[in-house]
Amino acid sequence: MAPIDLAALAAGALLALGPLAIMAGRRAASGVYIASGLICAAVAGIGLFALLTGGVSTTVLPIGLPWLGAHLRLDALSAFFATVLGIGGAAVSLYAVGYARHDDDPMRVIPFYPGFLGAMLAVLLADDAFSFLMSWEVMSLLSWALVLAHHHDPEARRAGFVYLVMAAIGTMALLLAFGLMAGPDGGYAFDTIRATTRTPLVAAIILGLMLLGAGSKAGLAPFHAWLPLAHPAAPSHVSALMSGVMTKVALYGFIRVVFDLMGPQAWWASPAVILMGAGTAVLGIILAMMEGDLKRALAYSTIENIGVIFTALGLAMAFRANGMEAAAALAFSAALFHIFNHMAFKSLLFMGAGATLTATGTRSLDRMGGLIHQMPVTAALMLVAVLAISALPPLNGFASEWLIFQSILLSPGLPEPSLQMLAPAAGGLLALAAALAAAAFVRIYGVGFLGRPRSDAARDAVEADRASLAAMGLLAALCVFAGLFPGLILDALAPVASQLTGAHVPAQAGQPWLTLTPVAATRSTYNGLLVAVFIALSGWLAAALVHRLASRDVRRGPAWDCGFPNIDPITQYGAGSFAQPIRRTLGTVLLRARESVDMPEPGDLRPARHEVSYEDPAWLTLYAPVARMVDAAATYVNRFQFLTIRRYLSLVFASLILLLTGLTLWH
Repeated sequence: MAPIDLAALAAGALLALGPLAIMAGRRAASGVYIASGLICAAVAGIGLFALLTGGVSTTVLPIGLPWLGAHLRLDALSAFFATVLGIGGAAVSLYAVGYARHDDDPMRVIPFYPGFLGAMLAVLLADDAFSFLMSWEVMSLLSWALVLAHHHDPEARRAGFVYLVMAAIGTMALLLAFGLMAGPDGGYAFDTIRATTRTPLVAAIILGLMLLGAGSKAGLAPFHAWLPLAHPAAPSHVSALMSGVMTKVALYGFIRVVFDLMGPQAWWASPAVILMGAGTAVLGIILAMMEGDLKRALAYSTIENIGVIFTALGLAMAFRANGMEAAAALAFSAALFHIFNHMAFKSLLFMGAGATLTATGTRSLDRMGGLIHQMPVTAALMLVAVLAISALPPLNGFASEWLIFQSILLSPGLPEPSLQMLAPAAGGLLALAAALAAAAFVRIYGVGFLGRPRSDAARDAVEADRASLAAMGLLAALCVFAGLFPGLILDALAPVASQLTGAHVPAQAGQPWLTLTPVAATRSTYNGLLVAVFIALSGWLAAALVHRLASRDVRRGPAWDCGFPNIDPITQYGAGSFAQPIRRTLGTVLLRARESVDMPEPGDLRPARHEVSYEDPAWLTLYAPVARMVDAAATYVNRFQFLTIRRYLSLVFASLILLLTGLTLWH
């Protein structure tokens, strides 16, 4: 069988697992997750095989529109994203086997979970507009049902409502975009869309619609409002799947349209993508720095990484528009590499957050602390993810972000002065985001896992189950492997870059010591393996010298606690303490952060209060005014429910007159 046939069977099997789970009942939860994991592992194998061997396989199923059918296609781009989906889905499903044992009502998750995976795979395989949009809508609806798994929680209901509204807006934007691409003849097959020519105005409108439709699903600012609400509300394994995989499916939709179906774009289309990406990166990580809820902070961090990826894609668009194929291939490959890396370390982080939530019963960082003693394996695996997402060598996050900065260094070769200024400015914003990301995750790990327990639940926490630890260990190993041998990953991405940019990064496997040389050895190189050896040897040497030269006398003394001898855990630095400098420097301008202190007078027995507030500027300036207008309009229109029969008949008569007048003027 061709790879596309195997992938289509895998998608169908995943979609069929949901109804089977309903018939089997709650006792089949582990079986559903195991089956989903095995199918996803097979999908990863199919995608990797198709990616490495090259070629395109297609098929047409007798479903969908009567005159069109369902066109399916597995090429280098969809094979790469299928590999990402397969690895992420397999790891999350393995984690869910253990996580489900703590779920009081698994039947609110398992009927939708495999179908969600199957719908995402169907999006990747679709080769016509109808199949793509239908799969996209099924993916959105099933993920909405998963967000509402804990529907008794008002927070989950609000998250579900916002997510549903944003998903509907995004799907409508995609529908309009594909309608414009299909043209007046209604050629919905992707091959027909590729052959259609468009005016610059239509191309610009399609790009804007794709930024809204696919960007909102990915978490691109200012369309990210649903993400920090939905990710914390969903069960942790669903959060890992939504952040690690679903956002990548949204990026696939953007790449498929902008880089493939629409053909080369004019250079002036790239600045909007670059600016939105860089701004999203900075906004997302600042919000993550402010947040005291662990899962919400991770959700904001996803927004930051999506911004990094969009910045790289915008650079690739600019390079390709100016005929700089090698630079375009580098920026595009860096974006794909970061997509793969973010799937690995963000899924791992959400799994770790789920393990701590199960162990402590809280998502608040200020009620954790000291978990490195109660949960040592989880703490070690979370440390790998924290180092990776902080872009510290020798892990994978550093390798992909280093490649993005290498592509920025090629921007002086662009002929447009505006791009020559914009690309370095975007690089500065990405550098700021990278520094803030390191600070944000030092804060998360330090408050959550180090120090002393801040609550009885944290003190009594127990280690996660073996299935969960195995899944987290798999992704941690992937982070290490991709960081030590990034050249192998880049070589695997070469077919995708060649398909969409006309060039690829030079082969890396033959480089001495597997050194990463994306442009030329005279410009810049990086070797993750040698960096890891240097870090290990220097750390061992420092420890040996300390033990050799230091006194062997054992001394004990009270722990220094910021100058306070009180051993109460409340005197430790908390999440707000770490965030205070950033909040006061950047938050007051960007987030309208405010602090208020209520200090009672002497003799007043009221407790002192210190309150901190901040606002997401996108919600404050974009969504809140719209919500107020909709509420006001709904309140006004609600009066029409209480009219008399005479007034209803008058309205019908007036509407008929207006309709006839409009038809007369039209003709």
